[in-house]
Amino acid sequence: MPGELAGRYPVSGRATATPPRVAVVGANGHGRSHRRVIAGLHAAGRLRLVALVDVRPVQDDPGAPVPAGVEVFTEHRAMLAASRPEVVVICTPPHTHLAIARDALASGADLLLEKPPVLSLAEHEELTRALAAAGRVAQVGFQALGSAALTALTDALAGGRLGTVTGISTVAAWQRPDAYYVRSPWAGRRSLDGRPVLDGALVNPLAHAVMQCLAVAEALGGATPWPVTIEVERYRVRPIEVEDTAVLRIRLRAGPPVLVAVTLAADEFVAGEVAVTGTAGQAVLEYPTDRLRLPGDVVTRQVPGRRGLLENLLAHRVDRSGVPLIAPLARTAPFTALLDALRAAPEPHLLDGDLVSVVGDGGQRVRHLRGVVDVLRRAAERGALPSELAVPWATTAYRADLAG
Repeated sequence: MPGELAGRYPVSGRATATPPRVAVVGANGHGRSHRRVIAGLHAAGRLRLVALVDVRPVQDDPGAPVPAGVEVFTEHRAMLAASRPEVVVICTPPHTHLAIARDALASGADLLLEKPPVLSLAEHEELTRALAAAGRVAQVGFQALGSAALTALTDALAGGRLGTVTGISTVAAWQRPDAYYVRSPWAGRRSLDGRPVLDGALVNPLAHAVMQCLAVAEALGGATPWPVTIEVERYRVRPIEVEDTAVLRIRLRAGPPVLVAVTLAADEFVAGEVAVTGTAGQAVLEYPTDRLRLPGDVVTRQVPGRRGLLENLLAHRVDRSGVPLIAPLARTAPFTALLDALRAAPEPHLLDGDLVSVVGDGGQRVRHLRGVVDVLRRAAERGALPSELAVPWATTAYRADLAG
């Protein structure tokens, strides 16, 4: 949103005399969405796009034309040496993030790092040390944290509108075709070449649902919502190594429990709802669309005003004390702790036969887990796992206690 900097600063101070040099590592795939944001900021003089990096030929995008003079590389170290960017957007496979981030920090750049930022607490701590040593910052790509609807929800919580909060839950039900799982060598994999990948529903496409719940818990307690116990049931409807359906219950060091119920094998679509239940009512935030319903509201309302992560990072670089980052690396530590716990979970249980219906063919074939949305909604409403609801296909939950 190009207005963020203009809203905070007078025209004379809204951008530095020389706009910061920005590069994108991982310019294809999801990287094109970053390029579209950058295109507008480049045209407005807020930044200067200087380089794109991808191991494949960079694809054209009508919404993100490559400005004249932008160099294209196939290797990030060569780009860092030649282009000397001040901000690096990293949109590569999660298991490559740490190495690229270390190199970018060593070159003097700040980071916009796609989620999940890293795949273990050890990596999280290493990146934290690297940021401190370099005197740089990292914003993590949990863009839904910039939602004005989330702020409206947390303001309502602070004002006591829900009373005492007794539970936080989320339901998200999406569909992914077979082509999604052959999009790259790491798609649907638990590990690749001996390195963790964890490309499951909880960690990658529906990670925002998990993070929004943690953000609500953070607002309730005013402190880091650290998980102490998880119980999870993970399922799959195709021969992949990770879950496409999961129900995860999180006990936090303080505050109410969190129940995450998600699927990529939906028989009906649910964009992503975060429900916060209290003694005085319930609030529901549809996080992808910034729609919110608070106790007493007759209808769900749109809450406009989502702050862009890159713009926020640019504003923070101008005024580090006055403009806090929306999604600094430290804020994502509880999410990373959950990934750490999931690494040791057993292989997801395969569901097939009459439980699964198939629509379409070829790469666009979609597999639906029959009745899954009803199961997910009941789990969220009751704070229960499928096995506790006597769902016929449910298996025993995996439980882990987390350090800290």
